[in-house]
Amino acid sequence: MKLFGERLKELRTGKGLTQKQLAAVMNVSGNAVHAWENDKQEPSLSALVRLAEYFDVSADYLLGRTDY
Repeated sequence: MKLFGERLKELRTGKGLTQKQLAAVMNVSGNAVHAWENDKQEPSLSALVRLAEYFDVSADYLLGRTDY
């Protein structure tokens, strides 16, 4: 099962975004996106919701609970 960080990176690169660009969209630091993608830190609930909305996926997908 893919971890949150793997799924986030896959979605980000699929949109052709850098970590810095995604950080600007999410209004977080580039370090936060880096930490999320490397599973060193988890996003806040509000950031998780914003990520799911931005990438048009469910929070369950991001968290690895579903494959769609």
